[in-house]
Amino acid sequence: LYRGSTDEIADKMNRLEAGEPIDEVMEVINELKNKGIRKIIVENRELARNLTNKVTDVETRSELPTSVGNQYRNNFSRYVKEVFGLDEKEYTEKVFEITVAQTRHKLRQVAEKRDLYVAQAISSVDDLDKILNLISSRVREWYGIHFPELEDLVKDHEEYMTLVTKLGHRSNFTVDNLTKLGISQDRARRIAEASSKSVGAEMTDWDLTPVKTYAEIYVQLSSLRKSLSQYIDEAMVEIAPNIRELVGSLLGARLIMIAGGLTRLALLPASTMQVLGAEKALFRALRTGSRPPKHGVIFQFPDIFKAPRWQRGKIARALAAKLAIAAKADAFTGNFIAPKLKEDLLKRVQEVKTIYAKPPPRKPEAKTATKKAAEKKGP
Repeated sequence: LYRGSTDEIADKMNRLEAGEPIDEVMEVINELKNKGIRKIIVENRELARNLTNKVTDVETRSELPTSVGNQYRNNFSRYVKEVFGLDEKEYTEKVFEITVAQTRHKLRQVAEKRDLYVAQAISSVDDLDKILNLISSRVREWYGIHFPELEDLVKDHEEYMTLVTKLGHRSNFTVDNLTKLGISQDRARRIAEASSKSVGAEMTDWDLTPVKTYAEIYVQLSSLRKSLSQYIDEAMVEIAPNIRELVGSLLGARLIMIAGGLTRLALLPASTMQVLGAEKALFRALRTGSRPPKHGVIFQFPDIFKAPRWQRGKIARALAAKLAIAAKADAFTGNFIAPKLKEDLLKRVQEVKTIYAKPPPRKPEAKTATKKAAEKKGP
């Protein structure tokens, strides 16, 4: 009855379950119409509704269970042989294959939806990073009026905000109080000494309250960011384990977000994946004739941003090629092939670092389209 491979039949079965009138169903209905049958009963309510809109001159309704359906189920072995030309064992094996393929397809659809949740989560992480940077700059400037020396003594933003929240006035920056908050004895002594000799302005408790509140918001948002990062990491284990293993959960999620989903990412060629996130620079290069970008968001990959300038493009190209394979494996097969991909990538990175250890000789810059146009115009 159904034509095609196991995966194609599974796809048709899923569409039929969803109520879509597939080609095989329409062929059966047209055959029944030609025989003069004008009333059709199906067991799928959504299918009946769609057939009513699609088929003319035939009354279509749903009923569960139907008498014909019961008759088929009660005489299963006989109908399998007469209709499909198979014995019960062959039929059972075929149904098992199709059911596995159906389940795989449905799981893929669920994963596809989950990857959109991860995309929203990584966007939220990016939003939080911007907010945290703004708050940290403001609190440091604000509290710095009272205790300016703390700026150089505490570089970590979260540690700075915790000290402001917990201790408040600089007079509370004693060695005991600081060590209770996890500061080492040596650093605590230096901070306490700086607080006692500070040249900052005096601040009342009333003045300190809004600063402490703002710093506390930073600590809370920082905790939220950590929770989101953990959620993304755990979700990526299920959704895209190969991508996660290759580039990490946050960068992998960011690639999925930019592409618009895991399946869309898997359908991209490696050359496009290489410059994802650098669309503005790419279009500017196409418009002006300047050099196109060598990498987009994958620049965050440690082996790229730590590499010398002249090696980055080659490493980015190698990474994009492996990412394209990893994305296809995650989206379509579910096979975990990341260890081999990672091994091959590290070999290529080492090869690039060895062969291109020295920078190439500088070439004279090619004139851009804008410069050429300006020269033609003249003074």
